[in-house]
Amino acid sequence: MKYYIGVDIGSVATKVVLIKNDSDVEFIGGKISPTGSNGNFTAQKLIDDLIKEKNVDKNDIEKILATGYGRINVSFTDLTKTEISCHAKGAKFVFPKTKTVIDIGGQDSKAIKLNSNGDVLDFVMNDKCAAGTGRFLEVMSHALQVNLSDFGKCHIESKKDIQISNICTVFAESEVISLVSEGVDKRDIIKGINYSIAKRALTLLKRVNVEEEVTMTGGVAKNRGVVLALEDLLKLKINIPDIPEFIGALGAALYAIES
Repeated sequence: MKYYIGVDIGSVATKVVLIKNDSDVEFIGGKISPTGSNGNFTAQKLIDDLIKEKNVDKNDIEKILATGYGRINVSFTDLTKTEISCHAKGAKFVFPKTKTVIDIGGQDSKAIKLNSNGDVLDFVMNDKCAAGTGRFLEVMSHALQVNLSDFGKCHIESKKDIQISNICTVFAESEVISLVSEGVDKRDIIKGINYSIAKRALTLLKRVNVEEEVTMTGGVAKNRGVVLALEDLLKLKINIPDIPEFIGALGAALYAIES
């Protein structure tokens, strides 16, 4: 048995994926945890827990490849790849017709353009500001006292369009608190927040010239409201993986096979 591990050490969360490569690539499992102050330690613990849970012998692990902002600090592998390459690789594996990837993570977002072979042609990133990222949604969730897991349901139930005019997370939070104090339905506010995220993503996508199929990766893809808002703005359907938060780590594991 030949097993490969991909590790994605993000600023907010660390993800590991275990795959098997015999005649075909098989996804065995994945684990995720807050990165904390020591991404290397977090990643190593996730790897140990995952292979123990899946009853895999350490000696059967062929290679480990790391990606994400914390990849340069890992001690358990010399193999690394950029998160741009890994998200592209993972998205292309799950949805082979992918030409454009939009990844919205905890503290950054990126749009990636691929050719038909899956090679990266172009990309743009927003890593200077938390607006339009998972962190933005967390702040809004706290301000509204509504669980993030309910944002999709609230979006669908909304009856009125609300514009969140502030882009900056701090000012947007104040705006949301003001709307709540005015008695505006929280579901309508949440829909406005989701559209705010989607508009930021659209700006990135336009810079790489969107081409179908579009695949969304990163934890924010689990928010059905953001997906619906972005589909509305793009006027096209977006592919959503079953495990969007693990696509970068999956891409890393796939690159490990080729290394």
